Amino acid sequence: MSDNKRNGAFSLGLIVAFAILALDQITKWWIVTEVMSPPRFIPVFPSFNLVMGWNRGVSFGIFDSASPPNQWLLIGPALVVVVVLLVWLKRADSRLISSALGMIVGGALGNVMDRIHYGAVADFLDFYIGNFHWPAFNVADSGITIGVVVLVLESFFVGSGTDGKDADGEGIGKNDK
Repeated sequence: MSDNKRNGAFSLGLIVAFAILALDQITKWWIVTEVMSPPRFIPVFPSFNLVMGWNRGVSFGIFDSASPPNQWLLIGPALVVVVVLLVWLKRADSRLISSALGMIVGGALGNVMDRIHYGAVADFLDFYIGNFHWPAFNVADSGITIGVVVLVLESFFVGSGTDGKDADGEGIGKNDK
């Protein structure tokens, strides 16, 4: 892959990361300061509500603790993961992988910013079916989830192709790996 194309993929990933981060922080600011002041339950349509939840742990509230050390113990590994993903993004050879990595990086940074600013992650999207409610989440969580799903699907379907082409449809040669 040419350096120009790889730099373009890297730039795309950074743009996606910034877009997810910005959308996440804007929606959280709006929900926390305007919509949920005071906190309440807002039905939007059947099977979807706006709620105000604070996640001091990780996915689904695992390791939930209000202690300050816990907050910083969760921030450190998240930042290490972001650095690793940025290295992967710099080496990414397709727009699909770059976009997925950007979604994950933007989402992770959005949740890190919440932990620094609020001491917890603000969650407000509540989807449900009947009496079953999926744990509340936010734009950052959506970016992380969609990015991971894209990476997994890409590894199963696009990345495992036997036609000698990469995800952008270009041939893979000895010098491209």
